[in-house]
Formats: sequence, structure tokens, C-alpha cells
Amino acid sequence: MHTETNSNTDSNTVTEREAATGPVPTSMAAAVQHSYGGSEVVDLERIAVPEPGPRQVVVQVEASGIDRGVVHLMTGLPLIIRVIGFGLFRPKQPVLGADVAGRVVAIGSRVGRFRVGDEVMGVASGAFAEYAVADVDKLVMRPDNVPAEHAGVSTISGITALQALTTVGRLSPGQRVLVIGASGGVGSFAVQIATALGAQVTGVAGAASLDAVRALGAVHVVDYRETPIDEIGSTFDLVIDIGGRNPLRRIRRVLNETGTFVIVGGEDGGRITGGIGRNLRAVVLSLFVRQRLTAFISKESVEYIEQLAAMLADGSVTPHVGARTDLAGVADAIARLENGGVIGKTLVTIGGAS
Repeated sequence: MHTETNSNTDSNTVTEREAATGPVPTSMAAAVQHSYGGSEVVDLERIAVPEPGPRQVVVQVEASGIDRGVVHLMTGLPLIIRVIGFGLFRPKQPVLGADVAGRVVAIGSRVGRFRVGDEVMGVASGAFAEYAVADVDKLVMRPDNVPAEHAGVSTISGITALQALTTVGRLSPGQRVLVIGASGGVGSFAVQIATALGAQVTGVAGAASLDAVRALGAVHVVDYRETPIDEIGSTFDLVIDIGGRNPLRRIRRVLNETGTFVIVGGEDGGRITGGIGRNLRAVVLSLFVRQRLTAFISKESVEYIEQLAAMLADGSVTPHVGARTDLAGVADAIARLENGGVIGKTLVTIGGAS
């Protein structure tokens, strides 16, 4: 072990670096983009291994996952993403990826929760790389019985689904829940979590995905190409719409008189704001009707990651891995996700995931 010191103990340069299997290298392979665009802007490059800040650790990445958020950050669309801080003309963080599972190999000067060698899962910055930096408040210990491959694809989608159902949706056991987009990353977790919490779930997806959605725990499944949302023939206590395009009037027809509608993301609002227009209309309309019409931004915090890790550990939730790749195949894997060719999550394996 060697320690880099500075007279200011809060300095970002004060780090403790050590690896369980040897010294941390100075360079690494990473999936990098230097401009916004399609999957063609993503290349495999060698770059410097990141240094942790005082409240950060460096994780040797074993596994990560590709979700819709990766696509938005790659393309820089909707444009509001760039304005709120991700880089106006080019990405501030050139390495994609946020889901992470791996081993802590370096710690910052004010890290008390983790030690070098700990196996962790959570959210990192630039996880499509051999090493990534993560804030300690966005990591938890990976349960011993949860493989790195499962932990690595779970956090972003899993905690989004968890918050949509519980904190925002206020799900109670016995309620009827409709999950629109049930075969995607967030949707596949939403079906399982709602089922584990005692709900009766109906999942909406494409025909090719219906068997998978049923296997996740959905009691009923609906092919959205064959049956419009407002013709399902049932009403629900809670509707979770993931990246949906359904007008509010249709959603309200399948929602109980005092039911709750939760919008998770949005994919049909144009280049500037994305789906935010429908989100805002829902919130405003909710002021004048008995139904709760809501939208939210997922919070990346230990509280939710710990709850998700516990569900992975007890087997009530298992990520549905619909595709796999390594670092060299990240660009092609993102393209497949953009084209709707993946059920569940895409796993990125990096350095001996198990």
C-alpha cells in the first residue's frame, strides 16, 4: 500500500490506494465517447484510472448494465439533459455507464464505510470501464449470495422501480397494479417488486415479451399492439408507465377513481424536453381530480439500494438479463437496446464477474 498525502486532509488528492490482488494500474480500458450521437460515437480506448475524492472509492468493475438512461446520455437527447449539467456541447463524463458491481481498490481520505477489498454494488460514474469512481453514499456491500452479474445490472432500474411503486405509488398489498413497459429494464423489476410486495400485477409489453413478463410474476399480460390501454377491461389501483406514450385520458380510464398514476421517464416529447410535457400536464391535472397523477426523478441513495440488495439476497427479485456483452461490444449492445431488441437488462461483463 502507498498513501498520497497533502497538508490539507480534505484535499481530493489524499487517497489510500491498495488492491487485493496487486497494485492499481495507471491506465484502463473504457467505453468512451467524445461527442454526442448514435452508438458510432462510442469507442474502446485506454485512459487514466480515476482517482477518488475524499468521500469516494475506486471500484474495480466486474459487471455493469445498460439502460435507457445510457442512450439519453450518449445522444444528449432530449436537449434538456445537456442544459442541466451533463455537458452542453460534449459529455462532461466521457465514459458511459452507472450500474456497478465490483471490488473496492482505493478509498478517499474521508471514507469510513468501506475498506479495500470489499465487494460492493450500486451507482458509479463511468462504469463501462475496468475501474470507476463511486460516491460512498451510492454504494452498499454486495450480499454474499448475489452474483456480481446480478448486482451489476440491478441498481439503476431496480431502485427506480422500487421508488415508483413504494415512495411515489404508495403500493399496498392486495392492490391491482398495471405496469406499462413491463419487459424493459425498469419494468422487469417493477413486475417482480410489486409481486413481492403482495400486488396483483398486469404487465403490458410486446407479443414477443409476454411469456417473459408472465415468468416475472405478472398474473395477466397484455400485448400493447393488440389491445389499447383503455380497452384492457379492468381498472387498477396503481398504474406505472415506463417511458410510455399513452395520453393521460387513456390512462385515467383504467385508473380507479382514487387510484395513482406514476410516470417513469418519457420517450415521446421531442428533442428539447423529451416526455416532460406529459409529466407536467399530469401533475397539474392532479390538482383538480381525485386521481393522483404523478411523475418523479429517481433518487440514487443508500436507502433504496439497501432495500433492493435485500430483495436480491432473499430471491424475491432476480434481474432478467436479456443480452450480454463485454466492453468491446458496448456500442453494438446500446444500438440493440435503441432498436427495442432486448428484454430486461443488458449485462456488461468486465474482469471476471461471477
